[in-house]
Amino acid sequence: MREDQRRKVILVTDGDHIAQKAVESVAKELGGRCISLSAGNPTPVSGKQVVELIKMAPHDPVIVMFDDNGDFGKGRGERAIEYVASHPDIEVIGALAVASHTNWVHGVTVAYSVDNQGQIVEGAVDKDGYADQELQHHIYGDTVDILNTLKLPNVIGIGDIGKMDGRDSLQNGCPITKRAVQWIMERSGAYGDSDGEKTPHLGPN
Repeated sequence: MREDQRRKVILVTDGDHIAQKAVESVAKELGGRCISLSAGNPTPVSGKQVVELIKMAPHDPVIVMFDDNGDFGKGRGERAIEYVASHPDIEVIGALAVASHTNWVHGVTVAYSVDNQGQIVEGAVDKDGYADQELQHHIYGDTVDILNTLKLPNVIGIGDIGKMDGRDSLQNGCPITKRAVQWIMERSGAYGDSDGEKTPHLGPN
């Protein structure tokens, strides 16, 4: 597959039921596609299966969820991320690094996060979406460590998707998750101005 034909993918390091509904809603609103079969605790499909599902999606960007369900070490979600991100037919344009109350992980370094007010901030946020200088640009979550080794572009920190004390709820339109996905799309240069002025609709759903 030519480089310009590679599927453009956004990774999300969360896959519980609430996160799934939030990601599905945001993907539909922004004109992307969500691989719903990738959701679950832990990720129920292999990296190879995820790639096959991505290729079946009618258009980009394709948003894929991964979850280790708190498993120690490299769990099923992280193994699937590694396979997808390394596949020659896939171009990862960004990732949502989701914070959780996980203590034994190394965490992933992020330059920016989206806080629970929908603002892009320097550094990291905690599970509830509050910026915390003590985190020193580290997002701690059970499925984020693998992101350190992959050197992906446009990795943005975010609190617990679909939650954050109701601020990112489905009823509110999941504005925090939406802003994070928009930020990646803008920064990738494929869907809007790199300075973040606009993110056009990407096509029918």
